[in-house]
Amino acid sequence: MNPRLQHWREAATLLLAAGAGCGAAARGRARAPLGPFDYEVLLLQRSPHSGFLPSAHVFPGGLVEAADFSADWLGLLPASPRCGLGPVPGGGRAPLFATDRAGLGSPLPGDVAFRICAIRETFEEAGVLLVLPGRGPPPGPAAPLPPARLPPAPELSAWRRRVQKDPAAFLQMCRQLRCAPNIWALHEWGNWLTPAGRGGRRYDTAFYLCCLRQRPHTAQDEREVTGFRWSSPSEAIECFKSQEMWFAPPQFYELCRLCNFSSLDALHRFGSDRALEGCERWMSVMLAASNGHIQLLPGDELYPEDPDYTGEKKMIWSTDKKVEDLMKEGSRLNRIVIKDLNRLAVYVNIQPKYKHINPILMDSSLIGNNEDCNSRL
Repeated sequence: MNPRLQHWREAATLLLAAGAGCGAAARGRARAPLGPFDYEVLLLQRSPHSGFLPSAHVFPGGLVEAADFSADWLGLLPASPRCGLGPVPGGGRAPLFATDRAGLGSPLPGDVAFRICAIRETFEEAGVLLVLPGRGPPPGPAAPLPPARLPPAPELSAWRRRVQKDPAAFLQMCRQLRCAPNIWALHEWGNWLTPAGRGGRRYDTAFYLCCLRQRPHTAQDEREVTGFRWSSPSEAIECFKSQEMWFAPPQFYELCRLCNFSSLDALHRFGSDRALEGCERWMSVMLAASNGHIQLLPGDELYPEDPDYTGEKKMIWSTDKKVEDLMKEGSRLNRIVIKDLNRLAVYVNIQPKYKHINPILMDSSLIGNNEDCNSRL
């Protein structure tokens, strides 16, 4: 962990995609304008009493804990550099990943510890255990631990409760099961920093992608999570539009990005290849218009050259112009237009960095025609 941070906490989250069964695929065909998708993404509904994003549907994940950086993990992971993850991604590195963790006293690289965090939180929140026998890395595609290697359901549930109370119990459980967290199945996808100047909690979050051939057993924790749902990306967005679900802008943006891939194999190939390039930190800057808001993202022509990540300066701008006028004036766009909680629009026409991919076109009904933009809801 980074004890020098004062303005936000570090966290990790997981875009967990799994092959869809026949019934699920049929639902996707019925509702997905881009379908059919042969996979679904796990979405968890946060408790209405949560202090952060109450009632929102989110990807599994949470705060990084000191136990995720424990030197004892080295006894379960390969001794090769970066615990078998391979070379450091080229291109740019967001500060979250580039920080010298050894200089902070941690024996584990940050991108190892953040993966452990994402796997641990997915087990705590959804009951999905992404581990594998031995020390890894695995020889083939990612898969949950075979049922024959798992303890009986009551024992596994007891372990889950222990881990929820004490993150260090996750290491103890892996030791007892003679397994390792499958950090090699997680591919670096992005990095979102909670916007400054809006009050409340802020998180610097590593986003990872993991693709599984089959949907694993899932069970909500009845604490932070009150429900879960497996949905294709397009189906999830349709549910958002009909107000059955609500997503914060980063989750919405990433679901629109996933809509580029109707095939699980294509998503896995893209995610694993792209992860070799690295990623940049994204923090939105709010622009308040007379009839709505725009979240500006890096690469947008209105995005500040030197954004104040700490929030010590004013980072919410305002204008008397309407959203529609601002959109007509823009030529280089990477922004999220917000009319109300369930009316968002992603507008992107920039070339994404680090071989990433832009969100896909969904619907042009919110703002009006703008053929330069390749993504809209």
